[in-house]
Amino acid sequence: MSEPIEPAVDEVLLNVTQEGVAMITLNRPHVHNAFNAELVQKLSAIFDDLEDQDGVRVVLIDGAGKSFSAGGDLTAMRKAADQSESEVRDESGDFALMLMKLRALPQPTVALVHGVAVAGGMGLVSACDIAICTENAVFGLSEVRLGILPAVIGPYVVEAIGPRAARRYMLTGERFGAAEALRLGLVQTVVADEAALAAESERVVSALLQGAPKALSAVKELLDLVTFMPIDEDLAEETVAMIAERRVSDDAKEGLSAFLEKRKPNWAV
Repeated sequence: MSEPIEPAVDEVLLNVTQEGVAMITLNRPHVHNAFNAELVQKLSAIFDDLEDQDGVRVVLIDGAGKSFSAGGDLTAMRKAADQSESEVRDESGDFALMLMKLRALPQPTVALVHGVAVAGGMGLVSACDIAICTENAVFGLSEVRLGILPAVIGPYVVEAIGPRAARRYMLTGERFGAAEALRLGLVQTVVADEAALAAESERVVSALLQGAPKALSAVKELLDLVTFMPIDEDLAEETVAMIAERRVSDDAKEGLSAFLEKRKPNWAV
C-alpha cells in the first residue's frame, strides 16, 4: 500500500496584529501538528524575525485542528529509519536550536493548548513563558515507549515541572490531563473549551500589554539570572546593576510620570 499523500499546506501560519501581538499557528492538522523538518525550520526562521521586531510585544503559539502538537512526525521518522547517527544529530540539532530561539525571545511567549500536546509538543509548551490549556488537553512524554528519550526537550520540561515529576513522566511515558498539568505548573490556567481559551488569551495579552516592552524583556533576563542561583554578593551586585539600568531608562521615567499624573503610560494599549 502506498503512503498517503500529504496535503500541500503552509506548515506555520503567522499573523501580527496592529497592537503587536504575533499569533503563530502550527498548521499540520492532518497529523496533529507533528513536527517535521520543514515545520521546525519555519518556526526557527519566524523566531529569528520576531526577535528583531520591536513592534512585536507578545508571541502566542497555538495549533490548528484537533491538537496543539503530537510531537515528532512518526511517519517521517519511519521513512528516515536508515538515517546515520550524524544525520539524526543534525536534525535533532535543528529542533534544539528552534527551542533555544523560542526560549530566548525577548517578548513574553504564551502557549494556547487544546487537545494533544505530547513529546516535542509538550517541550514546546515548556519552552514558553506562560501556558493556558483547555480541560480536554492531554500531555505526556512517551518517548521511552518508542525506544528513544526526551533528550532535547528535557531541559525545558525539567524547568517547567521540576526534576521529580519529570523523572516519573519521562520514565513511565504516561499521559496526563489538564488538572495534573496545572498541579505540576506546566500550565498556569485551565479553561473549559476553545472559546474560553480565546477569551483567556485576550485577558492575558491585555495584561502583558500594560507592561513596558523593555521591562518585560528585562524580567525574562532577570529570571534566567536568578533561577536556582545561590543568593550571594555576586548575585546581589548583578541584580543591583539591572535595576539601576532600568531605573534611569526612558521607560521608567515615563512609567513614574504616568503614575503620578494618573494616566496610562505611552506603551499601554
